[in-house]
Amino acid sequence: MTVGTKLHQTLASLESAVGTLKSFSLDTQDQNAKQQFDGYARQLDQIVQGLKARTNYVESQEPGYKMSPQAKKQDGRLV
Repeated sequence: MTVGTKLHQTLASLESAVGTLKSFSLDTQDQNAKQQFDGYARQLDQIVQGLKARTNYVESQEPGYKMSPQAKKQDGRLV
């Protein structure tokens, strides 16, 4: 497994986790829990944005790491 593939898989997992946290926030009636889930989702989304920037940098330095759109779809990411 290449570094590029690992980066894309990690991004897909983190993006899924952000979605799950947002879903938890919507599903709960407890305002404290809702705020916590929203906060966690925002924090994790900041990490996702940083990792996306790093992935773009790596791909610009090593074009061989760039995944094709079809490979991204197979990896579970819709780009």
